[in-house]
Amino acid sequence: MIKKISLGLLVLALSTSCVSKKIYNDLENKYADSKKENRSLTDENEDLLKTKNQLDLDRTALTSDLSASKAALDKLKADYAAAQNKLEVLQDSYAALEKNSGEALQSNMKKNRDLLGQLDEKAKALAVEQERLSKSAQRLQELEDLIAAKEANMKKLKETLSNALNSFEGKGLTVEQKNGKVYVSMENKLLFNSGSWSVGSEGKKAVVELGKVLGDNPEISVLIEGHTDDDAFSASGPIADNWDLSTKRATAIVAILSENSKINKQSLTAAGRGEFSPLASNATADGKAKNRRIEIILTPRLDEIAEMLNEIN
Repeated sequence: MIKKISLGLLVLALSTSCVSKKIYNDLENKYADSKKENRSLTDENEDLLKTKNQLDLDRTALTSDLSASKAALDKLKADYAAAQNKLEVLQDSYAALEKNSGEALQSNMKKNRDLLGQLDEKAKALAVEQERLSKSAQRLQELEDLIAAKEANMKKLKETLSNALNSFEGKGLTVEQKNGKVYVSMENKLLFNSGSWSVGSEGKKAVVELGKVLGDNPEISVLIEGHTDDDAFSASGPIADNWDLSTKRATAIVAILSENSKINKQSLTAAGRGEFSPLASNATADGKAKNRRIEIILTPRLDEIAEMLNEIN
């Protein structure tokens, strides 16, 4: 949508001779932003593809382990069948030697008992391996179902957030899903005045709406990151530098979210990143504006998946 509007505005600007140079430059900047957004979406798509490839590799490794276990089971079955054949031969020999001396008879009886003991051990090992394989296959299926469910839940969460925050579109707020996580980005123009960590009224409305969705999803881990541009913080007061400012802004968002009693406070984490994780170049005013932001990163808890992987391995 943003790309179509930007291109439309550019065509309109080029077709109107009376448009001022300032408007023309603004349109050029919007067009450049659209190209940057397109590159960002391409990068995000590559990240998603990498994540999918990693999941495919993990699944392939688990499947390979299952195949190896099945092969071991087949070998045990073959050994069991061979032992049974040997028992039949010994039984025939036993029948033939019954007429021989007592010493020879006792020797064959001992061999028979030994073979029966071996067969019993192999039968027990076969039963244990069959049970282990059955449990591994079941846990593998449960793991695949759990991963699929978490991916579906994160997609649904992204859609819910997009709908809840729709009224703030175009005001410096975006919602996107990548790498199995949901990212809510709020530019400082929506939240803070320059050099301040006090959240404005419009920004607080957006954070409160976000909190309503998080309150309905207590199983989600929430990381709030503060970011700045690379302009050195020079104002006097309690702020030491950009890192300090970004941290105070992150904790200001946590404070608003904490007012919602339904949100699990143990799931909230505040972090300051300063100017060290920019989205765009700080060489331009537009780039600096994009870098001054709050990133709210929503991650599904992976405890169950880790436990399942340990059990399978």
